[in-house]
Amino acid sequence: MNAQVRRISLRILAREPLHTGRGGVLGQVLFCQGCCCGREDKGFAAVPCDRMKETWKRLGLNQFIQLTISGCLGPCDVANVCCVMTRQATIWLGGLTLPEHYQRLIDWAISCAKTKTLQPLPELLQRHIFRRFNALSPGRFPRGDEKQRLDSLR
Repeated sequence: MNAQVRRISLRILAREPLHTGRGGVLGQVLFCQGCCCGREDKGFAAVPCDRMKETWKRLGLNQFIQLTISGCLGPCDVANVCCVMTRQATIWLGGLTLPEHYQRLIDWAISCAKTKTLQPLPELLQRHIFRRFNALSPGRFPRGDEKQRLDSLR
């Protein structure tokens, strides 16, 4: 067990809140690179992961908008998928097939870094927003009778 794991474990055992030293981060962008997204061998458009990582690193964007290249994020029926997470919202984007889509995400991250504030997503990307979950109401799991009703709809 390394020092970081020990420190985290002790905080959890003491029921103390966990904190990150990355308080200035405005958000995080996760790109799916899983079973469908970016898989040209399956007929999907490439996800330019190397370009994204190189740009983020060269411009120091991770201080403001963290970049994560992930395995499958789940909603394969709207590949290629990206998730933008901020304190205010989680935004799902699907059908990112053009180099321009990824360039607009880079431009957005640069704008956020320059202003040190979250900026609206470009119009081109807003057309790719989809609803990931159909929530009953924010922040709660369904009761037993609601779960039965949901199961009967399937």
